[in-house]
Amino acid sequence: MTDATALLQVRGLNAWYGESHALHGIDLDVNQGETVTLLGRNGVGKTTTLRAIMGILQKRTGSIVFDGKDMMPVPLHKAAHVGLGFVPEERGIFASLSVEENLTLPPVVAEGGMSVEEIYTLFPNLEARRHSPGTKLSGGEQQMLAIARILRTGARLLLLDEPTEGLAPVIVQRIGEVLQTLKARGMTILLVEQNFRFASKVADRFYVIDHGQVIDSFHVDQLPDRMAALNEALGV
Repeated sequence: MTDATALLQVRGLNAWYGESHALHGIDLDVNQGETVTLLGRNGVGKTTTLRAIMGILQKRTGSIVFDGKDMMPVPLHKAAHVGLGFVPEERGIFASLSVEENLTLPPVVAEGGMSVEEIYTLFPNLEARRHSPGTKLSGGEQQMLAIARILRTGARLLLLDEPTEGLAPVIVQRIGEVLQTLKARGMTILLVEQNFRFASKVADRFYVIDHGQVIDSFHVDQLPDRMAALNEALGV
C-alpha cells in the first residue's frame, strides 16, 4: 500500500537504543491529507517509529523522505523547519508558563499555522484557561495545549503519540473531533494510539507493528474483515 507521491515515505527503517535493535526495516507511507494510525501492543516499536522519523533517535538506517526531502541528514532542531510537528506522550508543555505564553512561544516556521484566535475557536477550553499555568491544567487540557502549540508553527505533518492516554472519555471524544476538524482542513496526521475504538473513528489507514516490523496494513474500509486478526495481534 504505497504511493510514489506520498508526503512521507519510510523505507527499510532500522533504529537502535544503544545496542538494542528496536526497529527492523519499517516501511510506511502517509499521503497528503491522510490520518494514518500505527497499531500494536506496548513495546513493539510504535513510539520508536515516530522518534526515528523526527530524528530524536540518531542511531538509525534506511530512508525517510518528507515532501521530497531526504530527512536522514536533517538534525532534530531543523525538523520543525522542514514541516514536521511532534506531540510526545509526555506532552512537553512549559508547566510554569500560561496557556497563552505556551502558544506564543514556539516560532512560526511556515505559512499556514493557526493564529491564537483560531486555536481558541478549536479549543474553547484553552481560551477559558488562557492565563492559567500549565501546572493548573487537567491532563486533557495539557494534551490540547500540546497539540495546539504544534498547530501554531505551520507544521504540515503532525506526529501524535498516544494522545488519548489516561484521558476521560469526554476529553477523548473532543480530541477526536479536533482531529476530524484538522483533517477537514487538510492536515496530515501520523498517529500512535492504543485506544482502538478511537483510532477506528479518525484514521484512513492502519499499519500493525510487532517486534519492530510492519506485519499488516489496511484501509479503514477493510476493518470489518481484519477484526479477528487484529484482536489477536493487539491482545484485545
